[in-house]
Amino acid sequence: MQPLGTSGKTAGKGLSLRMGGVGMAIMLVVFLVAVVFAANENDVVGWLVVIISLGWLLIFSFVVFTVRSAARKASARIDEFNRAAGGGMAGGGPAGTSAAMRDQKLDHSFKIVQVQARVIRDHLGTDQGMVDRALETIEITSHNARSMMKNDDDGPVEGTVVD
Repeated sequence: MQPLGTSGKTAGKGLSLRMGGVGMAIMLVVFLVAVVFAANENDVVGWLVVIISLGWLLIFSFVVFTVRSAARKASARIDEFNRAAGGGMAGGGPAGTSAAMRDQKLDHSFKIVQVQARVIRDHLGTDQGMVDRALETIEITSHNARSMMKNDDDGPVEGTVVD
């Protein structure tokens, strides 16, 4: 599996570029045919068809070029992220990045538990539904945090418990 944003050409990317080019060519041919017929007939309906086909050509061009530009920018950002992460993502990413990400996720889980504990204190005895939802959130968050610690390749989480 390749990292996100690799320069390896994928079938979907080539197909998308070809389809955009084919669609642009079709719209241009429709516009040119409409101009030729309108010029030969020289009637109002023909020129209305030319104006409508020109509008569709402009809209299509705008969409194609906007999407291509956005895809290039997204690809550049993904490449930048991959470079910042230390190259490839082989084996789940570099060890330092993996550990830092795990620590950040665990920190977020503990913050969720703290917020839900405050919700329980605030609503205990007044709103049993809110207390039940907070307890359920704590259970889910604790389960997810424990699974992060168990499935970690770096081993168990080490550190000092601070009260």
